[in-house]
Amino acid sequence: MIDDQSADAFDPDELEAWSAVATLLEWLPAALDAQMQGDSGISHFEFGILFALSEAEGQSLRMSELAGYANSTLSRLSRAVARLERKLWVRRAPDPSDGRITIATLTDDGQKAVRAAAPGHVALVRRLVFDSLTRTQARQLRDSSRRITAAIRADGEWRSGESTCDGRD
Repeated sequence: MIDDQSADAFDPDELEAWSAVATLLEWLPAALDAQMQGDSGISHFEFGILFALSEAEGQSLRMSELAGYANSTLSRLSRAVARLERKLWVRRAPDPSDGRITIATLTDDGQKAVRAAAPGHVALVRRLVFDSLTRTQARQLRDSSRRITAAIRADGEWRSGESTCDGRD
């Protein structure tokens, strides 16, 4: 048994908070994936790729930049983009100014797919997240999430080689 006063153990408040966060981290992605698969036949990760491209200038991004937005390795991103290419929603091509760089571009069909998928996604996020919180709590969630993300980025220990923070493909 771990002593409650040990540096290796959470205090009761930390344990309660961490248990709630860990449960959220398991349940929310599964709910988002299930909705996206059911409505659009793609994963939430793939939707994020499409959304990032839809918001980018010229609806195009370097694959390395897109991997950064997606918190993904190039390998994982490449597999996801290949699936989206088969649907004719994304196309990849060498950068005309530097052939070593690959550019991903959202197609017109991809833009239609993002527009079709977004309402169900927004509705689910509103129902699961924002309807459960007051506006003040939503702002606190935003601020807390940003602080934790900044700490993860500053730590950087989890990022080595081809590993990702979540390890999912």
